[in-house]
Amino acid sequence: MPANPNSAPTPPGLGPRLVAWRVLEAVGDGAYADLALERELRRQPLAPLDRGLATELAYGAIRQRRQLDGWLDRLGKVPASRQPPRLRWLLHVGLQQLLAMDRVPASAAVGTAVELAKRQRLAPLAPVVNGLLRSAARAIAAGERLQSPSDPIARLAFEQSLPDWLVQELWQQLGPERTIALAEASNQIPSIDLRVNPLRSSRGAVLDAFTAAGLAVAPLADQPQGISLMQRPGPLPQLPGYQEGHWCVQDRAAQLIAPLLDPKPGMRVLDACAAPGGKATHLAELMQNQGELLALDCAAGRLERVRANALRLGLSCVRTEEGDATNLPALEGQFDRVLLDVPCSGLGTLARHADARWGLTPQTIPELVRLQGALLDQGARLLKPGGRLVYATCTVHPAENQQQIAAFLGRHPSWRCEGQALELWPTPGVGGDGFYAVALTNP
Repeated sequence: MPANPNSAPTPPGLGPRLVAWRVLEAVGDGAYADLALERELRRQPLAPLDRGLATELAYGAIRQRRQLDGWLDRLGKVPASRQPPRLRWLLHVGLQQLLAMDRVPASAAVGTAVELAKRQRLAPLAPVVNGLLRSAARAIAAGERLQSPSDPIARLAFEQSLPDWLVQELWQQLGPERTIALAEASNQIPSIDLRVNPLRSSRGAVLDAFTAAGLAVAPLADQPQGISLMQRPGPLPQLPGYQEGHWCVQDRAAQLIAPLLDPKPGMRVLDACAAPGGKATHLAELMQNQGELLALDCAAGRLERVRANALRLGLSCVRTEEGDATNLPALEGQFDRVLLDVPCSGLGTLARHADARWGLTPQTIPELVRLQGALLDQGARLLKPGGRLVYATCTVHPAENQQQIAAFLGRHPSWRCEGQALELWPTPGVGGDGFYAVALTNP
């Protein structure tokens, strides 16, 4: 009896492409890209360079879905939307290499895709994979490009691989210049930033440890505990100081949020939407691990990540609790500080969350605005007299930011903003997510 090709060892070069393909399949079925990639890398361990290739290939193909579908529509006999999903995602893996990875020879991009088709239950369609990708390779080598729409909004959406309705919405809300910049920034590879835990180490010591390990790192100018990795380093838990709790991963923009709350040692502080815990642990560090930091979230599974992060960082003042932050009557008037890092459209983090653009609909933002308003109203009632609340999002949409705060102040005229709101915009060629945050008090 012949051997089952699906049970044979994966030849060199196929591993990272197989991981990327499976991630695209999972995302197509509704999974989150980062969780799908994490799962597949556990399922098929790869060497550091192959992990990097799988990550770049998966995230790149997810971001560029519209462009890749455009090539399928142009070259295939069946439009992309009618392709069998597994075939469509495998062709995306091959096309992404041809279009965006100069270091991968066209022959390798085509050959590995064909071999995967043969080994992964798509053998009858292997000739389709071979023919279409070879045609694409010839067209790309000849300098051919897809034809873009003439309308500027439709052209931007197509060329930057974003939903038409989303670009139309941003164009109306933000204007052409900021929409173009945001669209371009949404397709850049995000930075990997770290926040040093000053209770267990120092920025200088962490920088020295990374440098000694041969890793290129640099301090972040505007964050006293911030560090940026200048290269893709492989599995983060294997880097110096991770297991000892010397640092955690947190984007440079997100590192600016917790200090706005001005938490002090001994205070009682609530992070009302805490998972996965980056800001909760930052608050605990600023409190010098003295007092109580209640990390609340409505998803019990996500709270496991908060607990794991706090334990690794040695932050014993963090207590986790499952709960709905729109309905906390038993906790009203009990906190010195409240952080509302609310669920939002995530438009400032489209580069980091490659799949997020495809999960948004025209109904998403109005639904989120209603939820955010309810969180603000309940959060205000949780504060002690003279306390401080920080409202934060990782979006750039005015309805979720400036307009949301204006509506809150209209409902609560005794409240006021402390200082200027923090507005951070994703910028092409510059690291950092987009964020909005404002501190509110009721004197």
